[in-house]
Amino acid sequence: MLTRKQHELLIFINKRIAETGISPSFDEMRDALDLRSKSGVHRLISGLEERGFIRRLAHKARALEVMRLPETAALSGQSTIQKLPAQRSKPLPTATAHNDNARAVQLPLHGHIAAGTPIEALRDPNSFVDVPSDMIGRGQHYALSVAGASMEGDGIIDGDIVIIEEGSSFENNDIVVALVRNEEATLKRIEKHHNRIILRASNLDFPPQEYAPQDVSVQGKLVGLVRRY
Repeated sequence: MLTRKQHELLIFINKRIAETGISPSFDEMRDALDLRSKSGVHRLISGLEERGFIRRLAHKARALEVMRLPETAALSGQSTIQKLPAQRSKPLPTATAHNDNARAVQLPLHGHIAAGTPIEALRDPNSFVDVPSDMIGRGQHYALSVAGASMEGDGIIDGDIVIIEEGSSFENNDIVVALVRNEEATLKRIEKHHNRIILRASNLDFPPQEYAPQDVSVQGKLVGLVRRY
């Protein structure tokens, strides 16, 4: 999962090493990404290092090594993760997936879904996550980071990333992102009974919530889950 700036920096570093054999300076990285200071570059480098995309080589100036690279197809929006050899001096070939299951799709990753937060406030244009293409269908999708324990009974725990298919349609017992009174976004099972909407947590410590139909707007339904160990 990389932010847009992390992705841009990784591609820039990889290209410069392929062309010159050495990594760019912090000044060059700052200018390439149009950042105001080198401290921003340090934060991006640290983020890439923590995620295992690059490593710093000790006792060498300007020594960064790219360990793996997200290969994003500009037209299709598909991506795969390519593991890089420890030493290289020329550009790597584009990774080729043999079937759709081997591919990944990059989805926008929004913030934590939690009580009191409108869904629009969760949108983050700079964060993305790669998910297997066979996890999603043909519609529009996005990812949300889960906060809290209300859906533990369905195996959805704090810190999980859920994949949501955008749309307002649902069937009883679907797990959906529901926007309540245009104020609170929540992940719950939904039921419609006559003139009432019931939102149920799968953790029995959280009681069901009942609303008038006009007070609940479905923003999408759960189609997948990503967990990091």
